[in-house]
Amino acid sequence: MADCVSKVELSVSCSDLLDKDVGSKSDPLCVLLQKTAADSWTELGRTERLKNTSSPSFSQRLRLDYHFETVQNLKLGVYDIDNSSVDLGDDDYLGGIEITLGQIVSSKTLTRPLQLKKGKPAGKGTITVTAEEIKDNRAIELELEAKHLDKKDTFGKSDPFLEFFKQGDDGKWQLVYRTEVVKNNLNPCWKKFCVPLQTFCCSDLDRPLKVPLIRATDVQYECIHPEKQKKKKSYKNSGVVFVKSCKLITQHTFLDYVMGGCQVNFTVGIDFTGSNGDPRSPNSLHYLSPDGLNQYLSALWSVGQVVQDYDTDKLFPAFGFGAKLPPDYQVTHHEFALNFNPTSPYCQGIEGIIEAYRMVLPQLRLSGPTNFSPIINHVSSIATGAAQANTASQYFVLLILTDGEITDFDQTRDAIVRASRLPLSIIIIGVGPADFKAMELLDGDDGVLRSTVGEAVARDIVQFVPFRQFKDAPRTALAQSVLAEVPNQLVSYFKMRGLEPTKPSAPAKS
Repeated sequence: MADCVSKVELSVSCSDLLDKDVGSKSDPLCVLLQKTAADSWTELGRTERLKNTSSPSFSQRLRLDYHFETVQNLKLGVYDIDNSSVDLGDDDYLGGIEITLGQIVSSKTLTRPLQLKKGKPAGKGTITVTAEEIKDNRAIELELEAKHLDKKDTFGKSDPFLEFFKQGDDGKWQLVYRTEVVKNNLNPCWKKFCVPLQTFCCSDLDRPLKVPLIRATDVQYECIHPEKQKKKKSYKNSGVVFVKSCKLITQHTFLDYVMGGCQVNFTVGIDFTGSNGDPRSPNSLHYLSPDGLNQYLSALWSVGQVVQDYDTDKLFPAFGFGAKLPPDYQVTHHEFALNFNPTSPYCQGIEGIIEAYRMVLPQLRLSGPTNFSPIINHVSSIATGAAQANTASQYFVLLILTDGEITDFDQTRDAIVRASRLPLSIIIIGVGPADFKAMELLDGDDGVLRSTVGEAVARDIVQFVPFRQFKDAPRTALAQSVLAEVPNQLVSYFKMRGLEPTKPSAPAKS
């Protein structure tokens, strides 16, 4: 799990803030908070305060840990600071937004209208947040001075300061550091400062104001043994090491791909076989409790609300299997659209899947056998089409919710072995009390999964957990467990294909 945790840095700018100061513009500051419990928020950081501006661009970045497998609810609030107190309770609130970190990183840069409270806009104010992954622990330390600056003030010398910008992938310039102001001085000497190299230049040593990278080739080093050197005057060396080539390689991360625009497409398959029990009976795994939930819906909600932030259109294909359908109820369907619309099996958001499930449940006749391979092959065929584009733009996550009584085990493992060469991860959540040995074999954690002809999976793509292990755990624990491996699975696929993260194209020059 530890290697799925990244550090993310947020940069913030605003426009058209409300003016709360009489006779001048506000003096804004932005604070970042993260939800830690139902109604509890913890401050993670705040920017510097800027004087007299309604469109601030803050240079102080806001850092936090990023976890793909959890929903990280954030609040960004902008305040007009008119005193030296750290407490924000006595400062004017200029507006804020509530958002998830997943929404920010999947957009990379997003702009939202500021709100004073839910449904009440803060005038025309907007906030823009840009996310960047922190992957480099190097920093650049600079000490700068200037001589003979122009005099700009009418009744005194200038009050100079420096600003540093870097060019983003989209071609736009971003503020990365601003020095302090040196008052009334044409020969200023600014304080020594230190900025992370990631912040300063995206760790790209070829950008302006950077130390050039020295590429060494055909370098040789003599290996000297001190004792032998002392004893033998004619001793030269104990061998020579040659550096035949020296290059920097980039180990791309999950966030590289997501911020490069890779969409994580979420598909759901729900088991409606007879072993689940009659949905009208309280003993059935499909029985809806008075609060409208059961294990199937609880598992779907837990995983879906995390994954949905990484799919821009929020249209999710949802399927059922193992049931007979109206009007004739003649044959068992091993892959049917949950909304009964085979030409458009898409549901709007996780709420749409849940709504479709509740609508069709009374109309189905639970049947059998329990076949997984049709739905795996269906999603694999879509992933095959995406893979042919030869870009790191699409990845698929198939969530199968089942009571575990699988019938087509051999066909399923063949389907998984084929799918391991595609941009696809499969999550299986077992509901109910069944013995899930077959599911654990598909997971492959105890050994390499092989097809019926002995072909091994190209990479591990299946994660299985029984829902009962999380019955008394916090609601977020299930998603954390089943989604923890997805970032590495996504990276392993694109690495296997040699596909780099895509980069936004720079705007055309006029």
